[in-house]
Order: sequence, then structure tokens, then C-alpha cells
Amino acid sequence: MSARERVLFLCQANAARSPMAAALAALHWPGVEASSAGVRPIDEVHPYAVEVMREVGVDLSSHSPRHVEQVDPSTVDRVVVLCDADVRPAGLLDKPFHHVPVADPALHAMEFSRAMALEAFRCAREDLEDALRALAARG
Repeated sequence: MSARERVLFLCQANAARSPMAAALAALHWPGVEASSAGVRPIDEVHPYAVEVMREVGVDLSSHSPRHVEQVDPSTVDRVVVLCDADVRPAGLLDKPFHHVPVADPALHAMEFSRAMALEAFRCAREDLEDALRALAARG
């Protein structure tokens, strides 16, 4: 294993939860080198994810969603799955993993007012921060 544990955060689109988690890991899980991917990535990070992360001093604007199949399994020490279901591909099934389901704030964002959608993203950010603190405490 590398000097820094390499953790992959995995979700569906790699546009909100997983890039938020990877960025927050630097703040809440010392000793971790975090990255993110999705099983069905979209073209860009969700603008509300960029906005709520900017509120805590993190810039996600340059994040480019990537497909989990682009991840070399040899560069991953542990996987954190943020979806309800375990979406790890076969190449990552032998890696230690944590299942930390966090509601997808983008799922219904278009149905909400801007204020409600931003609040959903803030709640997801807080859930991710809580999860990362718990994972860091476990080691």
C-alpha cells in the first residue's frame, strides 16, 4: 500500500456526491488520497455541488466526471460506495470497501426551487462530512 491510503468514492453520475466526498476527504480524513468516479457519469459536475462546496472553501469547478472503468484498480486501496446499491465493478470487488449511502441531491433538483435544491445539496454535504469523520475515526 502507498504511504497515503488511496480511496475511491463511487456513485452513479460522479457529478455531486462522489466529487464532494473526495474533496471533503482532505479536510476530514487525514492521510487519504481521494478520487472519485461514477458508474454512469454525466458531462459535468452539478452546478449546485460547485456552489455548496464553495461555501466551505472548496472549488469543484474544474472537476471532470469520469467512468469507474477508467480507474486502474491498482491505484485504489479502498472504495467508498455512496449509492444505495453496491455499484462496484468486478475489478474493485476485492478491495476493502465501505457502503455509505447518501441521498443523491441531484435526483430531484429540477423539481425543487433553487433554495430547496441548494438545501438538499447542503444536507448531502453535511451527511458526507459526518460519514468521513466516522470513517476517519475507524481508520
